[in-house]
Amino acid sequence: MVYWPLASSHFPIQTNEGLEWLGSEALRRLPWLRHGFSLRCGGVSARPAEGLNLGFAHADSREAVEENRRRFFHALGVENLLLADLQQVHSARACRATLAGGAVAYVSAARSGPDAATGPLAETRAATLQSKPEADILTTNEPGILLAIRTADCLPILIADPERRAIAAVHAGWRGTLEGVTEAAVFEMARSFASKPASLLAALGPSIRSCCYEVGPEVEEAFRNRSPENQAFFLRPNPESRARLDLVAANLAQLDSSGIPSSQIHVADFCTACRTDLFFSHRKEGALTGRMMAVIGIAQP
Repeated sequence: MVYWPLASSHFPIQTNEGLEWLGSEALRRLPWLRHGFSLRCGGVSARPAEGLNLGFAHADSREAVEENRRRFFHALGVENLLLADLQQVHSARACRATLAGGAVAYVSAARSGPDAATGPLAETRAATLQSKPEADILTTNEPGILLAIRTADCLPILIADPERRAIAAVHAGWRGTLEGVTEAAVFEMARSFASKPASLLAALGPSIRSCCYEVGPEVEEAFRNRSPENQAFFLRPNPESRARLDLVAANLAQLDSSGIPSSQIHVADFCTACRTDLFFSHRKEGALTGRMMAVIGIAQP
């Protein structure tokens, strides 16, 4: 099956307080939802993370990142929501953000995905953490929490359930994609919130695309060993060239197999490596470049 991204008109650039970001038209129709995919434009960070760097790193000062985050959250109108984010480790692990004593806590299950334990056993294996857990899927159904994923080439995915008023933010690099991170996110929403895949909306943000994402033979082999059908996610301009991985196609396939209708899945048609004027790119600019942030939250009633 071949998956083609929808036109980028589904992700118009939004502007407020002199700052720009991408918004999903589908998610903007939900009045209780707040979301956005940041751009690198604006901000106070200097080279090599010049612009609106929203990730703490050795190449930037904490003061600059905190100011950038203040500007971004203020422009989106989410400064009153409490930030929940992760120690991203390129996995398919999930956790749920919750409010505890006026702060964000995390309920982290030992496993996530279609083969994970459910029911009472799953509850006994869960742990409530105050610090950021190592995971790449973050969910909640509570107002007042802003879920965040940081990227600089990996694929950010925001998912919303209009019926159950539940949300998820997903960080999908090649390792997480190989582990089925997007399918695991849909499963986790069904397990935690009784979400029905047929009701979900998914927005796939900017990421490195197959035009720029060359990978080694070990990556291609790892995908092929999981399933021969995964070979469809690799492209070669000519027989002598290195394989190029289509992260979007691989994650669209997971959303499709999870049961989300294609009409409810929208893709921002931007390559981060091609457009370093708009985005940070680890592959194009190196490890010291900045990080974008994809955020989604439920507004306070």
